[in-house]
Amino acid sequence: MLPVTGDSSALDDLRVLDLAGEEAVYCTKLLADLGADVIRVEPPGGSPIRRLGPFVGDIRDPERSIQHLYFNTSKRGVTLDIAKPEGRELFLKLAASADVIVESFKPGFLASLGLGYDDLTRVKPDIILTSVTGFGQTGPHSGWEWSDLIDVAMSGILTLSGFVDAPPYRPYPSQAYYCAGVEAAIGTLLAVTARDLQGEGQWVDVSIQESLSMAQETAMQTWDFLHRARRRVGGAEQAIRLGGLQEVADGYVFSMIGLAGAGAPLAAFVEWLVEEGAAGDLVESGVLADLKEVASAGRGMARDPAVMQRMQGHIGKVADQAKVFLKSRRKTEIYVRGQQHGFLIGAANDPKDIVESEQLIARGWFQEVPHPELGMTIKFPGVPYHLSDCPARVRRRAPLVGEHNAEVYGEIGVGAGELAALKARGVV
Repeated sequence: MLPVTGDSSALDDLRVLDLAGEEAVYCTKLLADLGADVIRVEPPGGSPIRRLGPFVGDIRDPERSIQHLYFNTSKRGVTLDIAKPEGRELFLKLAASADVIVESFKPGFLASLGLGYDDLTRVKPDIILTSVTGFGQTGPHSGWEWSDLIDVAMSGILTLSGFVDAPPYRPYPSQAYYCAGVEAAIGTLLAVTARDLQGEGQWVDVSIQESLSMAQETAMQTWDFLHRARRRVGGAEQAIRLGGLQEVADGYVFSMIGLAGAGAPLAAFVEWLVEEGAAGDLVESGVLADLKEVASAGRGMARDPAVMQRMQGHIGKVADQAKVFLKSRRKTEIYVRGQQHGFLIGAANDPKDIVESEQLIARGWFQEVPHPELGMTIKFPGVPYHLSDCPARVRRRAPLVGEHNAEVYGEIGVGAGELAALKARGVV
């Protein structure tokens, strides 16, 4: 882990109002963990995200939603019904104290409440509004319905996911929302930088479809230049006898053994089998010696048809031995020993493997945060970057419903009596 030399945070002078739904709540988490004062603004009773499972202890409760607990770390939280006139006025007061507002309502919703970008600039001229929607604020689809899966399909990613001989597969949810959240955070920070340099805020319009479309890599350019559509590639590695997913004692590993130019040569794999006492007759039959000779002779010999045919036979024998060997070992052992031998092998990790990863633990990636109300300390995945001078970190647990109402509204001049009256009228 890089040495941390500073205690300050990168965004500790930034205040963000968080109206985000699932589409953009990762954006505000990134900003909060970077040190921004992110105030989560939820309707009275709490955000719909609090009703999404799974729940801690399998107890359905708005304070136990794992999605809420993870995506809202490092934030403060208030309740406010922005659809009510009094709620609108209170939100505008909050906006006057903020640098950034992040939202993911359908286009035009905030404006219909008198809280559109133009309304916000009247109370804070250099405000930055980041809006995350399925298809953006403009265009013929801007008002259409969306979900994570709809945008996965519309972005082109669905047709590229899965196996070559099967229908498209859905990537694990909610990849579209995560991509949009990352792009929204980038766009927001670019707008903050521009404001700091030029003194003007702006509206950051993030389309989930556009955000995820970039995950096609060069598929769009392939069509543009060659008029050829890329196809799914899942399972194509099986053409390499030792490539692709290989079954091991406790799951699977992904292997690229035997692929030219991808790690140590096949002969080295046989030598590994010898070390493990799992080579069968690959030495006595001359397979290992032949593999070494061909590898050392260079491409000319390897392209000789007779040699190629002989090598195919060798690969088949090695694959048969490998199959038995791999099924007798656990995935972590295969990953570690394989990497030590120079092979491109990755364990198909499950969540337990990740939590126990010595690499992630050594880098201090996990952070433990007390949650007194739940009577536990929660281990959170850390932030996806290490800043040596102004480290990002999970600073506090997610807020309880309306936990910071008195604190935050007090900062804009709302006293205890007024707050109690607003609560009685269902505004907060």
